Amino acid sequence: METSDLFFAGVFDLPIAVVLMFLIYVLIGLPMVCGFLYAMYFLLTLPMRRNERSRMFLDLLELGLKDGRTPEAAMLEAADSRDPGMGKRMYLLAAHLRSGLRLSEALERVPQLLPSQIRAMLKAGERIGDVAKVVPACRQLLRDGVSQVRGAHNYLILLAFCVTPITLLIPILIAVKVLPQFRMIFNGMGLGSMPAFSAMVFSQGGVFLFAQTVFLLLLWALMIAYIGGPRLREWISRLLPGAPDAFASLLPWKRKRLQRDFSTMLAMLLDANVPEAEAVTIAAEATANRVMIRRGGKMRELLAQGVKLPVALRELDDSGELRWRIANALQARGGFLRALTGWHEGLDAKAFQVEQASAQVATTALVLANGVMVACVVIAVFLLLINLINEACLW
Repeated sequence: METSDLFFAGVFDLPIAVVLMFLIYVLIGLPMVCGFLYAMYFLLTLPMRRNERSRMFLDLLELGLKDGRTPEAAMLEAADSRDPGMGKRMYLLAAHLRSGLRLSEALERVPQLLPSQIRAMLKAGERIGDVAKVVPACRQLLRDGVSQVRGAHNYLILLAFCVTPITLLIPILIAVKVLPQFRMIFNGMGLGSMPAFSAMVFSQGGVFLFAQTVFLLLLWALMIAYIGGPRLREWISRLLPGAPDAFASLLPWKRKRLQRDFSTMLAMLLDANVPEAEAVTIAAEATANRVMIRRGGKMRELLAQGVKLPVALRELDDSGELRWRIANALQARGGFLRALTGWHEGLDAKAFQVEQASAQVATTALVLANGVMVACVVIAVFLLLINLINEACLW
């Protein structure tokens, strides 16, 4: 008999159950695994895809402006090309532009097309009469998405949606199955009380479960915020006005980026000879953050009282570096934006460093917390087993 005949004879001699299990794995299990991996990839790269849509919009806008067209004409021409890669929101924007709205007004009608901060920056460009000047600031804002994705690469999504739910089952399993069985064995053997550490762990099972549940809900909330992005923040702003902005201003990396964006817009406006009070107001509104807008209002009040701009900037910068650079730029002739470029790059680098460090710390804290909980449970169970073995040997 040939080798191939022997092979096929051996295959058909396999039990039917093994063949069925293999078919189930191939037809059901493998697609499920592939679907899960694709879902993880899809959720993980959401900020990059949002940035890519915004980047394409800015590219089309910049190309039209370089050709001498108005922003509205540039976007209408891009929509008329009927490129399927632009998406339906671009055609909806074009419909609003054809009705006579300006670009900033049309963007407000299609809020899902661009992040709120880019919309605010483009609106500031319209107010100074030169949208092209704010495009570099918009592009700088898009680089923040890279830092978000790198932070999410630190296994936060996998830990939040895969590992943590499994560890949440441990206290429930111990309270429902393990502890009653050990108590029944102890009572049946007349061993008396449990070891002190085991009794402490089992008596605090509710505390373990509560702490793990709170930690899990917090992580899921962070992951939902990561996935939801600007649309979720706008939805929360309707329910709790100012809450997302206040939370963002508390995060160190968000606060540094808000300072960077405010300073960039302020320098552009001052270079365009916009009055200081108006420049401060427009720059604060360009951040699309209510906390920064409120601080910009305080700065404008100080300027109205005759306070110099470097002194009024105390409302924004506690370190004093921005005040020092603005004061030097007032005496130099190189322009405000050029004088502040180094500070902007420093803020960007510090924000990236702090965000990545926070992601690493959060991942490490989660692993350590789960490890401590599991270690306590294992030690408590093994102490019970050791006690049972000792008692059995004495019998």
